[in-house]
Amino acid sequence: MGRKKSPGLFKRGRIWWIDKRIKGYGRVAESCGTTNLAEAEQYLAFRLNEVRSAMVYGIRPTRTFEQAAIKFLEDNQHKKLFERYVYAFERVMPYIGDLRLDRIHNDTLASYRRARRADGVSAGTINKELSCVRRVLNLAARVWRHDNGMAWLDAPPLIEMEQGSIRRPYPLSWEEQDRLFRELPAHLQRIALYKVNTGCRTQEVLQLRWNWEVQVPEIDTSVFILPVLDEFQTKNGQERVVVLNSIARRVVDEQRGKHPEYVFTYRRRPTKSIHNWGWKLARERAALRQVRVHDLRHTFGHRLRAAGVSYEDRQDLLGHKSDRITTHYSAPDIARLLEAAEKVCVRRPNTVLRIAAPTNLPQFENSAKAVTEGRS
Repeated sequence: MGRKKSPGLFKRGRIWWIDKRIKGYGRVAESCGTTNLAEAEQYLAFRLNEVRSAMVYGIRPTRTFEQAAIKFLEDNQHKKLFERYVYAFERVMPYIGDLRLDRIHNDTLASYRRARRADGVSAGTINKELSCVRRVLNLAARVWRHDNGMAWLDAPPLIEMEQGSIRRPYPLSWEEQDRLFRELPAHLQRIALYKVNTGCRTQEVLQLRWNWEVQVPEIDTSVFILPVLDEFQTKNGQERVVVLNSIARRVVDEQRGKHPEYVFTYRRRPTKSIHNWGWKLARERAALRQVRVHDLRHTFGHRLRAAGVSYEDRQDLLGHKSDRITTHYSAPDIARLLEAAEKVCVRRPNTVLRIAAPTNLPQFENSAKAVTEGRS
């Protein structure tokens, strides 16, 4: 008959783990990092002593990344990006899950980076996963506190992002816009026309709701005020005023009555994505595979500049962080911005200068994999 293990130890596969609740402290759940029971018991005794010291003398208890990730998910179950964090944590957990928070840094993340690169994962995807790790570590250092008032982590480490190929913005010429838009499905065509005339970011379009529309009777128009909510946030964390020129206004008016809440819909449901099969096929047919959805926003900014709109007004129209215009707008502010936005409706001679033709573009794959990877 084997020796009896200490309470709070259990086996996961061949490795011993701790799962023990301590009154006044909470749960200790982490790997012992060993297959040997005696070593696991020594580590358990060490951790219990560490916890008691923390409770009595104010010494910072140690937490693993797995513990921190679980806390983050428990606190954010209702958030829109919950699944994204779950996916990211699943990717990094084999490499840093059982590490203490103060041992996570660029060196300890090196094996994760190598493995993801070997799998053919893009730098952008790796950076999204690393940003989830950074988010947890920042919260551990700046927000989360132990019962003794000490932060979970003394200071967040500097985690470097992957350096992928730098892609230049690709503002569309009028001729390219016509070619692309002709190939788009009707619902994406309306969205693209709205984006290229407002400069809105993708989520600012997909989440657009009728109850965000505010009338400005002094100048006989309306604007959309985009709020800062958990499920929808403007990029700079501020409410944003979206001004509608005549083309954007026509698009919005054509959407009225199609859905009680959302402006842009597909088959009577809110549109979930722009960068999908319809967008990819349209780019291919228009011979514009280098164009991305975000380039519609770049096109709006480029045309504002070409029309002589001031830097300050361009910042406001594009929703960059600014103290010049807030939701406490005045009719003259809106009128000035409306006049500026209307200038992009005028088709001027092509002013887009191509420095170099894009090279090494990925081949368009007519497959379910290509469609799945393109979802956003």
